[in-house]
Amino acid sequence: MPFATLVDQVSAVKKRRRPSLLAMVREDIACVTARDPAANSRLEVLLTYPGVHAIVWHRIAHRLWHARLRFPARFLSWFARLITNVDIHPAATIGRRFFIDHGAGVVIGETAEIGDDVTLYHGVTLGGTSWSPGKRHPTLEDGVLVGCGAKILGPITVGKGARVGANSVVVDPVPPGMTVVGIPGRLVRAASDRRRLSGRIDLDHHLMPDPVGEAIAELLDRIDFLEMRLAPREGREPICPEDSHEPA
Repeated sequence: MPFATLVDQVSAVKKRRRPSLLAMVREDIACVTARDPAANSRLEVLLTYPGVHAIVWHRIAHRLWHARLRFPARFLSWFARLITNVDIHPAATIGRRFFIDHGAGVVIGETAEIGDDVTLYHGVTLGGTSWSPGKRHPTLEDGVLVGCGAKILGPITVGKGARVGANSVVVDPVPPGMTVVGIPGRLVRAASDRRRLSGRIDLDHHLMPDPVGEAIAELLDRIDFLEMRLAPREGREPICPEDSHEPA
């Protein structure tokens, strides 16, 4: 076997090999200092961030679960929920550099799968929609950001680099790099239209599109246009569009 081929195979094995628990925890802490402008030091993050506490407890419980120590794993996840208000099933698969900002009211179900460099805000639910055995919860690919209060339900996939707006309810797959907002979630913008920050999360939440508001504005404009067209036929003065929406 050529030496170059052997080196490539060894590199592939190293990439597939799961990092140690300590290495993953270090990455979880480091990613917070990179993504949260309020984080002042790694020590502060380790001691005061409930989202970090939740993922540390989960990584331990997850290993217990796969060692078939199911009751200790469930007890540890219950204890973590008690002190962090974050409920993560020990069977859920979570990748590297995972960040739960504010760490309150987050629920991650049993068959959920989360890739690397994913960020969740408070109040997020990755829930199931079926009693059937097997895959019941969402899959979030690498680099996904989920806004506060969003619900992602069922065995769907949110593609790499996608963004879910606050309080959205997502029940359909989301293509990579897209933004989805609303109830139910609607695709509104591609990643190429967003400002990208190397190693940091995009905090431009005020720039999220409002498809419902835009649709209502278009309907109001259409009503104004039709009113102006009908006014001469009814023998009355046309109403100026600027005045039509003012309260009496």
